[in-house]
Amino acid sequence: MSNKLEGFVKDNKKEFEVKGPSDQLWTRIEAELDKKKQPKKSIKMYQWMSIAATLVVSLGLYFTYNYNQAKNIDVADINPEFGKREVSFVSQIEEKKDSLAIYASENPDLYKRFTEDLKNLDAEYDRLKTELPESPNQIFVVKEMVKNREMQLQVLKQQLMIINQVNQYNKKENSI
Repeated sequence: MSNKLEGFVKDNKKEFEVKGPSDQLWTRIEAELDKKKQPKKSIKMYQWMSIAATLVVSLGLYFTYNYNQAKNIDVADINPEFGKREVSFVSQIEEKKDSLAIYASENPDLYKRFTEDLKNLDAEYDRLKTELPESPNQIFVVKEMVKNREMQLQVLKQQLMIINQVNQYNKKENSI
């Protein structure tokens, strides 16, 4: 097939050279060259400003979120063993608080005094928790947090014991 094509080109070579491009083709090419190119659409200043504002807001949200994540350090993040102990204490504390709340209706004054003690311990725990992220000795703060939970549990146990004694005393007096 290439031999036929080469033969055709050799036979008709003069016709290719003589004809050349038509005059109409040259006029169309000249007309296209004379046309002005449309300028590229440029981004206006307000568009740049909106892009910059979006970027600033996005970065602000990103860093705010990451800063808040860094502040929320748990005991288990520092020491898993202390984390397990704290979880155990917290579950026992909640159980004892529920038991204590049952007796609230019988002895409201006593219950009020008991809850004040627990509020003080909770406030101390919250103070330690806020101190934890910036503390150079985080393990010490974690130990103190776990001790605080342990003290809360001991206080609740003592409070329940006192309430039981008061109830027993009241029952004895009522039976006499």
